[in-house]
Amino acid sequence: MQKIVPHLWFDKDAVTAAKWYVSLFENSEIIHIGELQDTPSGNVETVDFKLADVTFSAISAGPYFSLNSSISLMVACETAEEVDRLYSHLSEGASELMPLGEYPFSKHYVWLADKYGVNWQLFLVEDITEHQRLRPCLLFASEVCGKAETALNEYLTIFPGSSAGYINRYGTGEMEDPRPVMNYGELNLPGLQFILMDHGSGGVENFNEAFSFMINCDTQEEIDYYWEKLSQVPEAEACGWVKDKYGVSWQIVPTIMNEILRNSTKEEADRITKAFLEMKKLNINKIEQAKLGIKE
Repeated sequence: MQKIVPHLWFDKDAVTAAKWYVSLFENSEIIHIGELQDTPSGNVETVDFKLADVTFSAISAGPYFSLNSSISLMVACETAEEVDRLYSHLSEGASELMPLGEYPFSKHYVWLADKYGVNWQLFLVEDITEHQRLRPCLLFASEVCGKAETALNEYLTIFPGSSAGYINRYGTGEMEDPRPVMNYGELNLPGLQFILMDHGSGGVENFNEAFSFMINCDTQEEIDYYWEKLSQVPEAEACGWVKDKYGVSWQIVPTIMNEILRNSTKEEADRITKAFLEMKKLNINKIEQAKLGIKE
């Protein structure tokens, strides 16, 4: 199982968006469509899916958070034709942040926000074998502009088995704001590669819950570890969700959560949902007890 899973929050289009994305990428599929009942957002749809061998999750849970450019998906393409193909689909109803064209870092590149708000960076690479096909890109802007490299180094200490890849820093005169330091940094976390960069002109978009990252934990000790390391905003703690000091949202969840929900009756799933909605840090034992109907 993929250790870290990107998670997208939609108002009501999670399943529709996931099916569309699956149609665009190779090695992609809908894994599971489910429903959580009686949440603070009412009954909500969930979907797990795979894009180019990377597992994602998404939820339709109301208009509480909006996707923005602070986190995008970088797509490595072997040919200009592949960039054009994806652009022709993703540009439908989209807004462009950087128009399709040639740039110093790629001969064929575009950055756009699709009709559902998901940001994509499509770029032609010289050697496709050097890149994961899809990589989340964290853009450090606003009050955290200039902290991308610090964050990268901190994540290296938090996640066992992680490593840094290529790092490039801004040169003199390349940025419009005095704070940016790193314009491109590769971070290899367990099972998923990330890109971190500072916004060259400072930027205004902040990280928020619309794009979060689920950490699948096999034991309660592992949940406790990541909770202690990542939770830096107490008011953001709810149902396994935390925010780190940079504003990035993480969901620290038991690896068995999806399996236990899928293999439950409606009554069991309702008890599990009610139990974890009352928690801040998730407790594996209490979730298993809720499935069995055991009360403390």
